[in-house]
Amino acid sequence: MKILCINSRKGIGDQVIFIPYIHAISRKYETSVSLLAKDNSKAKDLFVDDDHVNEIISLKEEMDGINGIFKLTSELKKRNFDKIFIFNSSLRYYLISKLAGIKSINQYPLFKSKDNIVLSAKVFTEAVTNKVVSTEPNLIIKDIPNDLDKNFKHICLGISASGPTKRWDINNYIKLAEKINQKIKCKFYLAGGKNDVNLINEFKNSDIGKNSISFEKLSIKETLPIIKNMNLTISNDTSWSHISVALKVKTLTLFMDSPIIAYGRYSSRMVTVEPEGEKDTTTHDTLGKNKISFNKVFSEAIKLLG
Repeated sequence: MKILCINSRKGIGDQVIFIPYIHAISRKYETSVSLLAKDNSKAKDLFVDDDHVNEIISLKEEMDGINGIFKLTSELKKRNFDKIFIFNSSLRYYLISKLAGIKSINQYPLFKSKDNIVLSAKVFTEAVTNKVVSTEPNLIIKDIPNDLDKNFKHICLGISASGPTKRWDINNYIKLAEKINQKIKCKFYLAGGKNDVNLINEFKNSDIGKNSISFEKLSIKETLPIIKNMNLTISNDTSWSHISVALKVKTLTLFMDSPIIAYGRYSSRMVTVEPEGEKDTTTHDTLGKNKISFNKVFSEAIKLLG
């Protein structure tokens, strides 16, 4: 049996959040599945060691929109899929599935415009599998030697974000690292890419910078075994926090301008901090980056390191 799952969301964190549902479908039919995903989601890096997924089909720009219908249809048709599971409400993907000759089409209710990303995926997958599906993601990677210096605690700092309103000021991270290091000797791993070089350099040029290592030149795949061996991740609500919880690392996530109910409550390994005055209420327009309590972040970090 040949099975395709579609997760067309572009975020890395969104791809991580869907891991338990892809695994559940694979287990239900006792076969590995193909996954259609955008390159920006880094699915090829995330699933490289995962036996539940046998192929990542790149959802390229030319396959998007109305003009891409026939290109994507052609790509799917030549693979002769028996079943498809579509993690969205798009009529476009339903029509493509029909045109590709896929007999069994499973999809969210059509034209559903807003949803809780985790709840919708859970309800959909449980209806398919007829089993309760945990929302805890398990990112599978192989060959993870831990050669980190045991004389230090190792902390990943997710200093990047998809936009400035979701990013705690880099000076706060510098101050936090300095204060933590006064109590517990630590090494800090700066999780960011090429677009975060200015932030990374600010940290590296600070007094605590000598205790830091940057991910800026590493692929997502190369960072995974490093993050797996962290004692703690402290991060903005960004891909690094979701990768960390999926690698079973204790993770402290700062929610400033994104929906905590959707992105902060799916894993027991994620501890969250919201702006002062908010409780399970942050959304995409909270704009609370200046209301995150430094003392609360520090105290939660020390508690998690203990």
